[in-house]
Amino acid sequence: PLSSGLSPGARRPYAIAMAFRRGVYIVPTDRWYIERTVWLVAGIVLLTATTLAALVQPLFVLFVIATGLASITVALTGFCIVGNVLKLLGFQSMLGSRAPSKWNLYWMQTDSWYLERRIYVAVGINISVASILVLAYSKWFLLFTGFVGGAMVWFAATGFCIMANGLYWLGAEPRLAPEFKESCPVASPGRHAQA
Repeated sequence: PLSSGLSPGARRPYAIAMAFRRGVYIVPTDRWYIERTVWLVAGIVLLTATTLAALVQPLFVLFVIATGLASITVALTGFCIVGNVLKLLGFQSMLGSRAPSKWNLYWMQTDSWYLERRIYVAVGINISVASILVLAYSKWFLLFTGFVGGAMVWFAATGFCIMANGLYWLGAEPRLAPEFKESCPVASPGRHAQA
C-alpha cells in the first residue's frame, strides 16, 4: 500500500465524500414530471438556437447562453422559470422543495449537491463557455452546444445521460433513482441515502 505520510493513528485532514460505483443510472420515464420536461424544453431550445446560429446568424447563440445561465441559476437557487410554467400547467415535481412558498412556486431542492443538481450547473457552465467561444473564435464550437442539446432531448426521452452516469459512477447521490421513487425523500443531516 502507498504511504499517506501520516503517522499510524493520525487523523486524515479530509475524507473522500463520494465512493466509486458501478451500474447504469437511468431516471424514471414512466411519466412527464417537471424536471424531465424541463430537460426536453432546454434541449429543444439548444438545438434550435444552435441551428439558427450555424445557418442564419451567430448571435442566436445568445439563446444558448441564456439557457446556460438559467441552468446555473436553477442549480444555485432552485428557482426555474420553465418549471414554474409547467407547474401552472399541472405537471408534478420529483425534485421540488416541500417547503411552502409564498405564491405556490416551483423551487428545486437545494439542500445538498445531489447528482441531478450537479447536472444543471455542469451543463450551464459548459454551454455558456462553448457559446462564448462561438462568438469569440469559431462556429465549430456549435458542434458542442448541438451535442448537448441532443443529449438533453435523449435524456428526457430515454432517461439515460452520459454525464449523469459519469457523476453516478464517481459516487454522486441521485434523487431520481428508482430506489427513491417515493417522492424522492430528502436524507436527514448526518444520514446518507442508500443506493
